Amino acid sequence: MSSHDTATRAAPRAKQIIAAVIGNALEWYDFIVFGFLAVVISRLFFPAESEYSSLLMTTATFGVGFFMRPVGGILLGIYADRKGRKAALQLIIAMMTVSIALIAFAPPYAAIGLAAPLLIVLARLLQGFATGGEFASATSFLIESAPPNKRGLYGSWQMFGQGLAVFCGAGVTALVTRNLSPEALDAWGWRIPFMIGLLIGPVGLWIRRHLEETEAFLEAHKAPAEKQSLVRMLRNHLREVFAVMGVTVCGTVGFYVILVYMPTFASKQLGIALSDAFTAQVIAVALMTILMPVFGALSDRVGRKILVIVAAAGLLVASYPLLSWVHAAPSFERLITMQIVLCVLLAVFFGPISAVMAEQFPAGVRSTGLALAYNVAVMVFGGFAQFIVTWLIQNTGIVIAPVFYVMFAAALGLVSALFLTDRTHIAHLASVDEDSPAPQAGQGGRDAAILPRTALNRA
Repeated sequence: MSSHDTATRAAPRAKQIIAAVIGNALEWYDFIVFGFLAVVISRLFFPAESEYSSLLMTTATFGVGFFMRPVGGILLGIYADRKGRKAALQLIIAMMTVSIALIAFAPPYAAIGLAAPLLIVLARLLQGFATGGEFASATSFLIESAPPNKRGLYGSWQMFGQGLAVFCGAGVTALVTRNLSPEALDAWGWRIPFMIGLLIGPVGLWIRRHLEETEAFLEAHKAPAEKQSLVRMLRNHLREVFAVMGVTVCGTVGFYVILVYMPTFASKQLGIALSDAFTAQVIAVALMTILMPVFGALSDRVGRKILVIVAAAGLLVASYPLLSWVHAAPSFERLITMQIVLCVLLAVFFGPISAVMAEQFPAGVRSTGLALAYNVAVMVFGGFAQFIVTWLIQNTGIVIAPVFYVMFAAALGLVSALFLTDRTHIAHLASVDEDSPAPQAGQGGRDAAILPRTALNRA
């Protein structure tokens, strides 16, 4: 490759980061807003005899979309590995925009009866399909666009997009709930956050249309077609799939319990004003979002695996005493203190996690392998997280029961992290041999063996 070609590919890296971040933020923004407004949506679209039953049906609908995530993840992952990251990213953001529109303009149950909840369920299924492919496609795109010594930093921007979505979703929802009366909120105010998300879609689609395909994909695409196979990927990378699943469980449970469910929990179970709960959330999530690129960059220096282990261990040890402390004397001050501590630990975890998971798979099956492992874990343990913790509280009588779910996920993530292969210091990941078992961290000779031929020639 000529120096001119290299310069041409290096130039649009900032645009590539922005495209992945804005698209990923849009994908997750609607998921987050739906979770934050679960109490309102339950009254309007899922009326029931008791408030608990209504909320339970809404949280179940929140989880229904996750059934489609593995399907969308696998199909869109295969599409991204065959047609390109750019093509997949454009298709995904178009589908998500349609799903947001369905929710934003859906008439309530009082207006059209049973068709109202069916529209919400349809939108959630489409969201699940699209979002199932977003993480793997955007992560592969970012990691493959990164300089070899900055994959952790670049990968962290993927999670930065998710943090940005939580921050924006919490911020908009806090403004709406704080400044509108309950009557206005139910009548039309709840639609505002969804309509704001709807405005972002065309911008993200335009940006993604003007991207360049990654060099790693173009190199891998020259390989024989049979290498881009789900069956072949599972046969050669089953250990990596299970390791990525395990660490994903830790991240997704932390994400949906600590970040998404906590305002509802603080309001319903602790008696803290919903506006105060959202304010605490905005502050803590803003700090987490800022810190994720810092820890992503740090992982480029010290290694990614050690940071994931430290973060999972921290969540396992700190979650129970912190939530018990808040429950003993609920207040805004204690809630925000707990959220800041937990969000810092999540920043340590999320900073390197995208890169370390993407580095487990070769470029030819990277989107497929990552999508399968990530989305199955998210579907089982994350999609129904709110439903599970609501059920736990109701049936155990223990107000802080959600903490046990977080501790279980942290323990599983800690064990799974031990089985990750740390490829932090491997220069190029375009041509990892799919037929060879993954090298263990520290095996320099085998690490060198999996460098692509072009990299060896340059060396």
